[in-house]
Amino acid sequence: MLAPEVPMSHSLAGEPPAAGRRAAPLTTAAYSATEWDLLTGLPGRVVTVAAAPAPGRPPRGVAAGLAGLEAVAAGRAFDSDLVRAVVATIYARHDEPAPPTRTGWGRRRRGPAPTDPVVLLADCRTATRVLRRRADPADSAAYRQWVQSVAARVCRADPGGAPLSPVDQRLLDLLGVALGLR
Repeated sequence: MLAPEVPMSHSLAGEPPAAGRRAAPLTTAAYSATEWDLLTGLPGRVVTVAAAPAPGRPPRGVAAGLAGLEAVAAGRAFDSDLVRAVVATIYARHDEPAPPTRTGWGRRRRGPAPTDPVVLLADCRTATRVLRRRADPADSAAYRQWVQSVAARVCRADPGGAPLSPVDQRLLDLLGVALGLR
């Protein structure tokens, strides 16, 4: 009896699928709705936190937000089914109107401020645990590196080319640890 084929973006040797054969598309069935919401919401939250004003951080302008959007969009070209599926979901969500909530259309739910780095780091650790349990190791690594690169692009978006502030460097270091990259 043959073992069922597992959808992955890379072969066991780390190569793309054989010519004429495509890796099975990633489905969200491997993740609960809560886990998928976490994975698809994290890149945008990283942009929000990295672009937010903070003591010791240079003021961010439109360039930082645009750099974050470009970094998220760059995920479409990643050699990872997971990253491409996350980006597709992000774009699909933005093409739909905001669903009604108990507080009205498109209003933010109660809870911590979306710019709270402590909550973001906790969610990055949770996402890392989810990916270790459910994702192909190559897809897990690609997703975590992509999220880190989104933050780095926002932090380095200063048009004057100034070096990273200590606050930005600390954020990137903490994100790297929370995402299991360091």
